[in-house]
Amino acid sequence: MYVPNDSIQVEADGPVRILKFNRPEIRNAVSADIKEALKVVWDNLADDLDVGAVVLTGNGPAFSAGGDIADFARVTADGEYRRRIRLRHAKQIIDAMTNFPLPVVVAVNGPAVGLGCSLASLGDIILAGESAMFADPHVSIGLVAGDGGAAIWPLMMSLAKAKEYILTGDPIPAAEAHRIGLVNHVYPDAELLPKAIELAHRLAKQPRPALQETKKIMNMHIARASFGILETALAAESESFTTEEHREKVEAFLARANRKSAERTNAGSGPAEKG
Repeated sequence: MYVPNDSIQVEADGPVRILKFNRPEIRNAVSADIKEALKVVWDNLADDLDVGAVVLTGNGPAFSAGGDIADFARVTADGEYRRRIRLRHAKQIIDAMTNFPLPVVVAVNGPAVGLGCSLASLGDIILAGESAMFADPHVSIGLVAGDGGAAIWPLMMSLAKAKEYILTGDPIPAAEAHRIGLVNHVYPDAELLPKAIELAHRLAKQPRPALQETKKIMNMHIARASFGILETALAAESESFTTEEHREKVEAFLARANRKSAERTNAGSGPAEKG
């Protein structure tokens, strides 16, 4: 049992474990149950001697929409929850992925946004489907970019490009993400998961001590680059939840979401009412 709930689906393919975010109804936003699963799944997989490599992807049309917007109101109103629970969990998840000893192939099957984009960026080898899109919109919704992108992206692309995409929040299509070094390869959507599994099997066949120690050494670049940065960024993000700009952005987003939900409900009830 790798996870405590069904928010992450785990499938076995020989020595490869395929992890799928399993909340497609909310575009795999990192809800509380996904966070709980992510906090423990990496240690549980590391303890399983039958596992040689991992694939991380999403069920449905999105990889992950990032932080769960439904949780933002509580995060804004409750400072203790914000500091001790939400942002601490974000750091625990990032640390767990960074310290995970086995190779992780990320298959980005659609939008990867905010925290979802940070999680994708922590993979060892990142593959994207042609419909994939990456974005870190923290600044655009009045938040400090605190949960990974600001620390990790400058290691993956030029600092100038990292600043451009984080400060503007502009989306990065798959082809551009490949060009600037955010992903390793782009495949047609239908080929993405098979290619990721094939690559994971290849990595699982590598001599494990050599592979794991080499990954550990290479991830020291991430650890050194983010030392102090992640803590500072998360603390700054915590404070930015209290700003008026962020409140206004969240209220506007929720109002749009409620209107769309009502429109869908009305459209669905129309034919039934006529009958």
